[in-house]
Amino acid sequence: MDWTTRGKTVLITGAARGLGAETARRVAARGANVALVGLEPEELERVAAQCGKNAAWFECDVTETEALEAAVNGTVERFGGIDVVMANAGIAPMGMTRSMDPMAFERTIEINLLGVWRTVRACLPQVVERQGYVYITASMAAAGHAPGMSAYAASKAGVEAFADSLRGEVKHLGVDVGVGYFGFIDTDMVRGADAHPVLGKLRDNISGPLNKTYPLSMAGKAIADGIEGRKRWIVVPPWARVLIVARTVVQPLIDRGSREHAAEADALFMRDVEERGAAVASGPVGPGGMAALTVQPETPRGGEADKVSTDVPPDAEAQPAAETVQREAVTESGER
Repeated sequence: MDWTTRGKTVLITGAARGLGAETARRVAARGANVALVGLEPEELERVAAQCGKNAAWFECDVTETEALEAAVNGTVERFGGIDVVMANAGIAPMGMTRSMDPMAFERTIEINLLGVWRTVRACLPQVVERQGYVYITASMAAAGHAPGMSAYAASKAGVEAFADSLRGEVKHLGVDVGVGYFGFIDTDMVRGADAHPVLGKLRDNISGPLNKTYPLSMAGKAIADGIEGRKRWIVVPPWARVLIVARTVVQPLIDRGSREHAAEADALFMRDVEERGAAVASGPVGPGGMAALTVQPETPRGGEADKVSTDVPPDAEAQPAAETVQREAVTESGER
């Protein structure tokens, strides 16, 4: 199919950093209108300026349906519709199931899985009308499930399954659905995970190409190309496709390889919880994860996540979750 993003509108959640920001810059350089949705207004404004005059940004929490609908309505008002939705917002907590804060697990499902559902649901009428494309960011963690990543792996396996079901539902309407699978990409989230006192040590136990960190530019280009190709799978590194196909064989190998390290990891996580508390030890990594905590600091069902707000930097002011703000970039030039 001869289909490009030139002149089309792409709405991206999690657009302040990482894969979302990089993809926004790349599709904007190809002539797309971009609607940037996220939690960090200063970062969103910066990315919008880099994207040029055909960019708008909306401060929005994907756990808030009304805020998402306002962002979608603002995008339609600004650009006339939505051709592509990139449901990308996500966080990555760390911890063993028996020791992590319960709310850290639930928050991950709320943002990574239910946030994707809300985003796609809000955009779908527009995408169907334009016979466009739905892209969902999963992870290699959707195919291979390692110890210490139960919440993240469950959420990413969930969005993969959601996308697979959705694909069959909307194909007859002229809509294609793609899923992104990524290894370690050079993002703030991965750097935050590497800085975690336990996860960084666990990653040292991984050998070979599975432990390599790939450039953000490589992933951004793959997503931009995948959107224009309306691909079913977008995989970085490309060789990892074999792991997705062979997951029923790969998972037992992961299980076997993790046995010798799981006991050590469990002890390290327990020690980290004792020293820093469950909420901090199993909180989401990276500045994007900290931004998510500013809008979801409380623990309505128990646990220790309400303590995390004391660890948010003083200059990270909480923003009202349902508030959606639009800013149009006025800078035509910038980093592409």
